Amino acid sequence: MLTSETIHNFFRFLGIWRVWSDTEKYHSIFGTMELPVVFMALLVMCSSEAYAQSAPSPSSLTPTPAPAPAPEFVNLTDLLSVAGPFHTFLGYLESTKVIETFQDQANTTEEGITIFVPRDSAFKALKNPSLSNLTADQLKSMFLFHALPHYYSLADFKNLSDMSPVATMAGGQFTLNFTDVSGTAHLTSGWSDTKVSSSVHSTDPVAVYQVDKVLLPEAIFGTDIPPTAAPAPSPDIAPAADAPKAADSDSSPGSSPDKSSSYRIMSWGQLVLAISGGLVLFL
Repeated sequence: MLTSETIHNFFRFLGIWRVWSDTEKYHSIFGTMELPVVFMALLVMCSSEAYAQSAPSPSSLTPTPAPAPAPEFVNLTDLLSVAGPFHTFLGYLESTKVIETFQDQANTTEEGITIFVPRDSAFKALKNPSLSNLTADQLKSMFLFHALPHYYSLADFKNLSDMSPVATMAGGQFTLNFTDVSGTAHLTSGWSDTKVSSSVHSTDPVAVYQVDKVLLPEAIFGTDIPPTAAPAPSPDIAPAADAPKAADSDSSPGSSPDKSSSYRIMSWGQLVLAISGGLVLFL
């Protein structure tokens, strides 16, 4: 059975003797209660007071900021399938596995990607050099050469002209030079000189721009670049023949009467001889 001395020692152990020492206050409240009930009531009150002192103030809590939304996933295969047409370019990306490299760069890095995509007509116009002579590694490097390992909007190309040459995803010596001509981005690789003709997709982290030509790197095709064929000259049109002079036209009719007159004289002479021969026979 609990005694007052036991409770007294318990509260001294808890270091809250001041609660028990105020005997008049607690006697007036719990005087009519049994000792165990008094003990439990005091224990609850002391626990509440201790919790109130140790609980952190609501004002001291700092709200955790919401995480930034993840960038939108862009499926490059789907994008290139419906635009363009870019079927030839997409076919090379898939056969060389470059499409997987582009996809990882687009959606698993903070840098993003910028891709320059030639239309199917650009590949048809490509006669020299031929892509059929390239090795598998060269072909892969050539199509990695069509992308930059960073997202660039159209407005950023003006700054790229000051940073040229710019490294591509092929790395090493596979660089592109950029120039800004009246707000239009021009790209040159030595073999290729083209421009960005339209924006296919431009939302961070993926930018896809259409170009007019296939980009051919010097690191593969060398620096012995054939001169650009001059445009064929327009055919010379021979001037129309001068009309015959009036004097010539006059002389031709003048000569024909002389010939016809001599012909008529010969005909009359033959006729006279024939008649004369007939008369001689009758006589």
